[in-house]
Amino acid sequence: MNQILCFGDSNTWGYDPITKQRFSTGIRWTGRLRDKLSEQNIKVLEDGLCGRTTVYEDETRPGRKGIDSIREVFNKKNDIDAVVIMLGTNDCKTYNRSSAVSIANGMNDCLDIVLEHVDAKNVLLLSPIHLGKYVWHEGYDIEFCKDSVEVSKGLKEEYKKIAEKRGVNFLSASDYVVPSREDQEHINELGHKVLADVIYKKIIQMNSNCA
Repeated sequence: MNQILCFGDSNTWGYDPITKQRFSTGIRWTGRLRDKLSEQNIKVLEDGLCGRTTVYEDETRPGRKGIDSIREVFNKKNDIDAVVIMLGTNDCKTYNRSSAVSIANGMNDCLDIVLEHVDAKNVLLLSPIHLGKYVWHEGYDIEFCKDSVEVSKGLKEEYKKIAEKRGVNFLSASDYVVPSREDQEHINELGHKVLADVIYKKIIQMNSNCA
């Protein structure tokens, strides 16, 4: 591996659930991962976008379909030889009327593009964290509903099936981190540290398997 694309939504971008701004490079998991992998001479390209989905259109903000933007990334850069991808949280919004299966199918479509450019053994698919049980309550994010929480909990098993089908590596972020109490949706500072450590260990394992 020489350059890894970290592609995802606001939890990849580094949204701070308290300040509602972006965590600094040294705090967000992608920045921590970049620091760790620099010792291995592996570069990290951060590409997180708030509101990004797999294949769903955002009702209020254009340009949030991951399948479109990841295609653009590869059209612009041909030196990416590994990908970490984590999407699905925004797909759970009420207006998408989605299920865990339909979201996983969207991720599978995104992987179609990724695997045109990157070998499966260098792809790490992450199922996202669960939504907090109060996320749909007033004061949090009313774009979600009670059912959204249950859909988010079903993504791990469906993504695992996709990973096995496509021959890519898999981790479940929800096995290691939880949404913050402050907004029921985003990872806090400690969560970013934990996730960076877990992903780093997995990438080192992947890289050694490819040697």
